[in-house]
Amino acid sequence: MKDHATRPRHPRTEAVHAGTRRSQYGEVSEALFLTQGFVYESAEAAEARFLGAGREEFIYARYGNPTVAMFEDRIAAIEGTEDAFATASGMAAVNGALMGMLRAGDHVVAGRALFGSCLYILEDVLPRFGVEVTLIDGTDLGAWRDAIRPDTKAAFFESVSNPALELVDIAGVAKLAHAVGATVIVDNVFATPAFSRAVEQGADVVVYSTTKHVDGQGRCLGGVVCGTTEFVRKVAEPYLKHTGGAMSPFNAWVMLKGLETMDLRVRAQAETCLRLARALEGHPKLARVIHPHLDSHPQADLARAQMTGGGTVLALDLAGGKEAAFRFLNALEIVLISNNLGDAKSIATHPATTTHQRLPDAQKAMLGITPGLVRLSVGLEDGDDLLADLSAALDAA
Repeated sequence: MKDHATRPRHPRTEAVHAGTRRSQYGEVSEALFLTQGFVYESAEAAEARFLGAGREEFIYARYGNPTVAMFEDRIAAIEGTEDAFATASGMAAVNGALMGMLRAGDHVVAGRALFGSCLYILEDVLPRFGVEVTLIDGTDLGAWRDAIRPDTKAAFFESVSNPALELVDIAGVAKLAHAVGATVIVDNVFATPAFSRAVEQGADVVVYSTTKHVDGQGRCLGGVVCGTTEFVRKVAEPYLKHTGGAMSPFNAWVMLKGLETMDLRVRAQAETCLRLARALEGHPKLARVIHPHLDSHPQADLARAQMTGGGTVLALDLAGGKEAAFRFLNALEIVLISNNLGDAKSIATHPATTTHQRLPDAQKAMLGITPGLVRLSVGLEDGDDLLADLSAALDAA
């Protein structure tokens, strides 16, 4: 591969070319190395490989693979980090980033507006191993200031929360966390790699569920931990490769293909998403429409400063509660009822009874997950068709 390091490249260009490793055949599309093991020329070569394998030397697919390495290098280039480790799912990335660095007696501060599985790790798994976790209102910098202690090891939050679309001030939290030497870990799925440069704003580690916008077409599970080489290779990798959380080569190949079109897809989806939010705001059947770049969003200024686009997800809170929400969902013809997001197909989710159903009602209320809340992930369909579908479903609600 030619060296173009002397000239900075746009993330969209990196998404097509970064990290490419070509075989002796000079293929244009990235090769899929669908192998779990590798052959050594001699016993001495095998010993040397196990004593200190480099980035271009592979031992076992759970430790590394050429196709997976291409994906890791490419997404690190897009995200602006030194390195990345690809994982089997987004939750493997969250678990690996936290469990890889934390020990009994450590303290973590986290925004409480989190995906249900993230809350499970923080509320159930980490305390089981002696890690103290403090959950706070992530939108309140004062709450972060009060909760972060001299012995705090990590601050963890979703930059845009799922599903109520609240924002956390990355730069503000990073300043407070770094003052005590804590590591800032950001789940950046809703902001997407296209719209957020979280590392530039102070994040030390950025995790993604690549199942979402990176694949973007509902095919494969995947995740990634992005950060410094020190964190990725000495903190996250040992935990993930020994506990089996690595990404499969096939899934990495699918993710590489997804990265090539991710920027184009996400920008088109986000444009339609904001258009729908503006069109539906004030509808008599809706108590509120939530979108980070709507003027009515209480954190609109932070959203515009922190994200160059508003993302592909909006939330609709139906005034009639759960019954109205279910009537709305069941009347949709184009939009699918499912629980993924970031897909080429538009997807509607009722968080209170699906993704966040395990939370007590009081906690749902605190997080803004009302019985009438519907999360809408906007796809690549025609905007007029989507608006007609949503409007007709609202009439049925």
